[in-house]
Amino acid sequence: MNRAKLQAAIVGGTPDDIEQTFYEALHNADIQQLMGCWAEEDDIVCVHPGGPSHIGARAIRAVFEAMFANGSVQAHPERVCKVHSLASAVHHMVERIEVITPNGACQAYVIATNVYHKTPQGWRMVTHHASPGTAYDLVEVGVSPRMLH
Repeated sequence: MNRAKLQAAIVGGTPDDIEQTFYEALHNADIQQLMGCWAEEDDIVCVHPGGPSHIGARAIRAVFEAMFANGSVQAHPERVCKVHSLASAVHHMVERIEVITPNGACQAYVIATNVYHKTPQGWRMVTHHASPGTAYDLVEVGVSPRMLH
């Protein structure tokens, strides 16, 4: 068993375990650990803010390798909302990203949704979809809609 599969098998107990491993892999720029979080399906998908859909493990690996060529990604999930069922889980969150600019360190925000499926190998990520966000997205709005559409 290769290192990525072994690592994923060890931590594949819950969607939360896979999510934690995914963000650790980003922090450490560890492509093997990151790819071990993904399902072995042809139609897994990753979308980064303002970017196209990357479909399949080869495309996803390539986009993260390109990101890691510039260093690690310090993404910190905040305001995580979770919906779990027997065989799938959806985590919606705001990611606070530490960005180094010519003027020094600053923070950027991303709205992200991670989808996990329970596979024969355990829980695995099948979708990571991120869109640009703002610091305002961290604020708890607290207004419930009165009507469902």
